[in-house]
Amino acid sequence: MRADEAMRGVNDNWSEQVKSLHLAIDQQRARALGVTSEHVATASQTILSGLPIGQYRENNDQIPIMLRQPQQERDTMTALTNTYLPTENGQSIPLAQIARPQLLWEYGVVWRQNRQFAITVQGDVADGIQAATVALRIDAKLNELRAKLDAGYHIDIAGTVAESQKGTSSISANVPLMLFIIFTLLMLQLRSFPRALLVFLTGPLGVIGAALMLLIVGKPMGFVAMLGIIALNGMIIRNSVILIDQIEQDIASGTDRWTAIIEAAVRRCRPIILTAAAAVLAMIPLIDSTFWGPMAVAIMGGLIVATALTLLSLPAMYALFFRVKKVV
Repeated sequence: MRADEAMRGVNDNWSEQVKSLHLAIDQQRARALGVTSEHVATASQTILSGLPIGQYRENNDQIPIMLRQPQQERDTMTALTNTYLPTENGQSIPLAQIARPQLLWEYGVVWRQNRQFAITVQGDVADGIQAATVALRIDAKLNELRAKLDAGYHIDIAGTVAESQKGTSSISANVPLMLFIIFTLLMLQLRSFPRALLVFLTGPLGVIGAALMLLIVGKPMGFVAMLGIIALNGMIIRNSVILIDQIEQDIASGTDRWTAIIEAAVRRCRPIILTAAAAVLAMIPLIDSTFWGPMAVAIMGGLIVATALTLLSLPAMYALFFRVKKVV
């Protein structure tokens, strides 16, 4: 991560190591003298931290009564080794006969994730670059390191990128059901499979504008942007339904099909453009938002491009689907 030019202040969450007092127990000698590791642990806790032997009540507060050695007898390692331990035969022996105290370095805080030891390495990203771009770039370079890890060790990507991937996966799982419901509603509204299919095909036109706008502005195509594209799909289909319905009304009133297609596109051009412009202008305050910015940009770009493409392509596709020819 430090090797990446876009990273700043790379660090991990295990911080600095601290000194810790350990007792190296000679298990053979301890067993010979009738002392177990539990005895040593209890005696050490009594000396240093203390053991609760009762409680003192003061009004509504309960204060534990702790039994431990005086301050001068637990300040030094020498005092600890001179402590006597009870044995199973009723005698007492000095702790120094079976254990040797030593100072070691260890981490003061040990972090776990999913009940496994975990080290989180993180850092800041330089201005002008999306965090998702840098994270995915570093994650691709870690594949070589992953292949060399011992069994039980793994490197996972976390943070906003991982959460975005989870959200995208949950959306993708329900996309088929969403598309089925949309097409069913179009069938009920238009009462024609070709017309419903024609309107349904205009929905993906917004992806073109959304992708272009995200590239121009420099916003990531993440979970929030996907939400914007899904919402955009409904807006585009609504405009297509309005245009198709106007064509059908003109044909029903006696206008020939070629003229009905042209006049419907002309008459519905201004209402469709105005509704699209209102939605685009409403997204402007959200552009600078860190969280909602990608969604606003996706909706704005998609609506602008899809509205123009719908007004141009939908009449042409209608004429192609139903083989409408110009009346001479």
